[in-house]
Amino acid sequence: MTTQPTPKGAWKITFLLFLFMLVNFADKIVVGLAGVPIMTELKLEPAQFGLLGSSFFFLFSISAIVVGFIVNRIATRWVLLALAAVWALAQFPMVGTIGFTTLLICRVILGAGEGPAFSVAAHSIYKWFPDEKRTLPTAILSQGSAFGVVLAVPALNWVIVNYNWHYAFGALGVAGLMWVVAWLILGEEGPLVQTVAAAAAEPRIPYFRLLTSRTFIGCCAATFGAYWALSLGLTWFTPFIVKGLGFSQQDAGWISILPWLFGAGIVLLTGWISQVLMARGVSTRGARGVLGSVPLIVGGSILAVLPHVNGAGLQIALLVVGSGLCGSIYVVCPPMLGEFTPVSQRGAVIAIYGALYTLAGIIAPSVMGSVIQYAGGLLEGYMTGFTINAVVMVVSGLLGLALLWPNTERARLMGEVAQPKFA
Repeated sequence: MTTQPTPKGAWKITFLLFLFMLVNFADKIVVGLAGVPIMTELKLEPAQFGLLGSSFFFLFSISAIVVGFIVNRIATRWVLLALAAVWALAQFPMVGTIGFTTLLICRVILGAGEGPAFSVAAHSIYKWFPDEKRTLPTAILSQGSAFGVVLAVPALNWVIVNYNWHYAFGALGVAGLMWVVAWLILGEEGPLVQTVAAAAAEPRIPYFRLLTSRTFIGCCAATFGAYWALSLGLTWFTPFIVKGLGFSQQDAGWISILPWLFGAGIVLLTGWISQVLMARGVSTRGARGVLGSVPLIVGGSILAVLPHVNGAGLQIALLVVGSGLCGSIYVVCPPMLGEFTPVSQRGAVIAIYGALYTLAGIIAPSVMGSVIQYAGGLLEGYMTGFTINAVVMVVSGLLGLALLWPNTERARLMGEVAQPKFA
């Protein structure tokens, strides 16, 4: 079996989409980074701030599904352009004096624009790489999130400390518009989109079959646990460092990049190991399914230790390592779904997967906010919230380990489609 060559320009598009995800996650992190100043200025209780964190995800899943079906018919180049324009425009109202309601509405709009981002970007990048070469580009795409935080946090925190949190939102709006211009000039549709025409000969699998397959369910369950940890990191990590552990806002800005630096290494390592294992003949059950699930179980077990140790340094280290290990699952699930989903249906399936696992983003920040507000003490509330996070991660990792069998999924689904209705 010969390996299909990678089209010219594939890595240019990968880099542009890496920047796309960089802006995407910088937009996400700013509320958590500016959490303490926002709560102080707007006089918010922890439960209200938790609601603000969750509001980003109110339309996130719905828009992901809608746009997922759209990209089956419209070139991803134009969809990506429209999404990034929405992100940029949603940031500018925060530059002025606003209230809680305006901030909440803008975050809902931003979430609607960012909901389809990763799935559309993955669908776009898969038009540039054949299946056996997709894990590493997916890992690089995922790293846009980590680098978005690593690069944006020090810059945005400097703006927050030296000016105010309003200007941090404005800076992100300008960055979003810059990406829109770059993509308009350099963005292209991948040549492997021609495989869609070839897929006309490939039987369509009913969406019910695809969405109830064990690997699809396993991907949703496993990534749900990872996203629970991620959404807590986006909303509550910096407030925990400042209010829970007593660091200054300036110091908290530097500490806040640690989980993302560690996670970046985990994601790139996972992408590299996965492709090496596949090149050596390991099935995608092992090279993708097991490789993505086990770190969730280990990470959750590490987080479970957090409330039982003393010392801010050790607590931060456990939080960084435990939550950072979640990154592996993001690398392996989209390629696993691509293994058994017909090309003409792939955009919608990956989008629905994203819509389902990101429901954790609605639940987790609000749960943490409520737990903190009604706990006996502030630190006790944070520790209870992180313990809940640990349980969710371990359970999701175990479900992934049990359900992720992509190497046999395609044959099974195609066999079901080929069976006569009246056998």
